[in-house]
Amino acid sequence: MSKRVGVLGSGQVAQVLAAGFQKHGHEVMIGSRDPKKLAEFAAQQRIRAGTFGDTAAHGEILVLAVKGDGALDALEQAGAGNLAGKVVIDATNPIAAAPPQNGVLRFFTGPNDSLMERLQSAFPAARLVKAWNSVGNAFMVDPRFAGGPPTMFICGNDAAAKSEVARILETFGWSAEDMGMVESARAIEPLCQLWCAPGLLRNQWAHAFKLLKL
Repeated sequence: MSKRVGVLGSGQVAQVLAAGFQKHGHEVMIGSRDPKKLAEFAAQQRIRAGTFGDTAAHGEILVLAVKGDGALDALEQAGAGNLAGKVVIDATNPIAAAPPQNGVLRFFTGPNDSLMERLQSAFPAARLVKAWNSVGNAFMVDPRFAGGPPTMFICGNDAAAKSEVARILETFGWSAEDMGMVESARAIEPLCQLWCAPGLLRNQWAHAFKLLKL
């Protein structure tokens, strides 16, 4: 079913996901602190661009795809009223400004904390679901691997929101795996570090995770 989707962000991840949602039949708007950054992309893709507030108001479903250190500010600019009751797909990671250490990205969160928990606490009426944080943007939409659909690990406090995101992921070529409540982001966000390690160490970026079951 077609939905109005608002993608918050102007970088590669935001642009890839915005184009992906449009490809899969949704009515997409993409937002930035400075919408002028998106002028070329919006013209090429025929996707409307606006501010975070405009985009959040447009979307029935929202996608947060900004740098981790700007995630809270992006949601504040989007406006609590525009987030309330909506599914917000959180694709962010708490990557610190410091350089990687021996191929491992540094995070500004600790092992018993996550960026998603901070965002959910700040906006309790938003229905956050973590997704798309553990793979590179080249594989976010319609990935093709010899081993079949890769696994996207998700979490969040709202079961209905997770079900909706799981259906979206399946249409995007993923197998969704629900890992529990918001605290599970403490385990899912570091998958970004694990995914990036082969790339940072050996320039190998063409992979994704898959959960195998008996």
